[in-house]
Formats: sequence, C-alpha cells, structure tokens
Amino acid sequence: MADTKDLSAYEPAFERIKEVRAQAIHHARLAQEFATERRELMQGLIDQGLSQADIARELGVTRQAIQKMLAV
Repeated sequence: MADTKDLSAYEPAFERIKEVRAQAIHHARLAQEFATERRELMQGLIDQGLSQADIARELGVTRQAIQKMLAV
C-alpha cells in the first residue's frame, strides 16, 4: 500500500487555493462578457460609419488592436 501523507496541516493553504481558483474562473467569465460587449459596441460604431482607425484614435490604441478586439 502506498504511503500517504497527512495533509491536514496544509488545509488552510488548500482552501485558499480553491478560493483563488474560483475567483479566477469568475473573473475570466466576466472578462469574456466584457469582451463581447466591447466587440458589439465597436461593431455598432462601424455599422454607423466610423472606421477602425477612427475608433482606434479615440481609444488611444492602434488599428491593429481594434482588429484583434473585433475578431471572434
């Protein structure tokens, strides 16, 4: 039989790791939602006649950054 260690002394660290992981997953989901909203807003501006360069200038980023943000 394999020798197993008593990890109970490390339980606070394991609990904190679980909490941090849950928070990271939550924040990743929020980031996806915000990216979708940003993409929809920018596409709306383009549909109204603004160029990617116009949007980039206003946001202080490159046109290439706008292209990446619009990519699915």
